[in-house]
Amino acid sequence: MLQEKEMTTLNPSVAADGEQSLTNHNNSITDDAPIVNEDSVNLENDEQYDFEAEQREMWKHMDPNYLKTVSMPELYDTVYPSRPPVIDGLLYPGTYILAGAPKLGKSFLMAQLAYHVSAGLPLWGYNVHMGSVLYLALEDDYGRLQKRLYQMFGVETSANLYLGTEAHILGMGLTDQLDGFVKEHSDTKLIIVDTLQKIRGDVNDKYSYSTDYQDIVRLKAFTDRTGVCLMVVHHTRKQQSDDKFDMISGTNGLLGAADGGFLLSKEKRTSNMALLEIAGRDQQDQKLHLVRDQERLLWTLEKAETELWTEPHDPLLEAVAGLVNEGSMTWQGTATSLVDALGVDMKPNTLTMRLNVTAGRLFNEHCIQYQNKHGHGARQIILRYAPEHKTT
Repeated sequence: MLQEKEMTTLNPSVAADGEQSLTNHNNSITDDAPIVNEDSVNLENDEQYDFEAEQREMWKHMDPNYLKTVSMPELYDTVYPSRPPVIDGLLYPGTYILAGAPKLGKSFLMAQLAYHVSAGLPLWGYNVHMGSVLYLALEDDYGRLQKRLYQMFGVETSANLYLGTEAHILGMGLTDQLDGFVKEHSDTKLIIVDTLQKIRGDVNDKYSYSTDYQDIVRLKAFTDRTGVCLMVVHHTRKQQSDDKFDMISGTNGLLGAADGGFLLSKEKRTSNMALLEIAGRDQQDQKLHLVRDQERLLWTLEKAETELWTEPHDPLLEAVAGLVNEGSMTWQGTATSLVDALGVDMKPNTLTMRLNVTAGRLFNEHCIQYQNKHGHGARQIILRYAPEHKTT
């Protein structure tokens, strides 16, 4: 029996969210707006929806001086759009910076990343979720790209990998171009911009914290809106630092605004060994020791200093998976009915809040879509087994 006091730890990581809810089958593109439960009833008493309260709330939001907030119960009573990982434990939707010294192999690493995501091939033992990839190699031409990709992958092409050598700059149409690509390729998982300087245009090299921060914020607004991963290639400076991420060229505004950073470095430029350090909001800090194949110029993983963290099993989600699966693909009813069907020892409102928070994980781990909506005077929970909508 599950005890009421046993609560799932709230992990802000997107990785825990898994895939989309029942209301949206597009696992790559998500709405900014949360999917709010359609009624404001008390979960235990199933009270009717208060339309007058809704009207008062609407007028309040029209006040230009109104400060929007949500209470903790309201936060738990909302199913937010999930952002499934691009590479489990390694790369998630958001805006990231990959930095390293010039001519260190960053572009080859980006080509390898793009190819693996577009083909759905595991990378260094990490599970990859396949989707369309746009690689803007803005310092190259198509002839050089052809030679590089052939050297790395031979004639095994990927139809989901799209390449470009020209693009608009920030503030002058770049994000419109990216939006257009995402609309055309709704399964887009990853966009790579190589390099950051190419999309900043011919401006003064003396960037301030404010301009650095705002440039990344513009890109982050795009990824927050579309749910894709954007990797921006940048350089490091020569000065050494105890914190290697302080070596990223420019101010701390770049990494401060980004969702994470990848730093590629070598002890000796002539060495075929490199260290890839990773820090981000949605993944644990990691250090990956890489070795470069001298013939194909592919990076292989020699060892990882940090073992990949995985979430502990959630008995509630496993109980739901026992109820809804290949043998019984749909369940619908009230929270009270679901408590009885699962045989768990918890209040209906506690059950609903836990499922609201872990809806993405329920789908990612068990292929069960969760929806909570108002109907027939009481809130209805709908659970549906849908493996066909899960990304690979």
